Amino acid sequence: MAWIILILSGLFEAVWATALDRIDGLHRPWPIVVFLVAMTISMVGLAFGMREIPVGTAYAVWVGIGATATVAYSMATGAESVSLVKILLVLGIVGCVAGLKLVSQPA
Repeated sequence: MAWIILILSGLFEAVWATALDRIDGLHRPWPIVVFLVAMTISMVGLAFGMREIPVGTAYAVWVGIGATATVAYSMATGAESVSLVKILLVLGIVGCVAGLKLVSQPA
């Protein structure tokens, strides 16, 4: 269960990172609300995951999932350019996250 919550909290990291980009100097209220809610859910999920998963592994997985999802979303919406090199590098992050899951042991 800790892994599922950690993965979901990593996805919420991507939500708050994207919302943060849209805040526009604290002038747009809805992105601020989305940012605060998503960040809270993300942090609570990370904290929950760390109860059963070692801190280094949990944090690396959380950041990896958040970074991967943020880049994928940016590429899908056209906010960031797509290239073979970027895709291969993002797949490297995914591989590392999967590897950490495979070799991790409960705390």
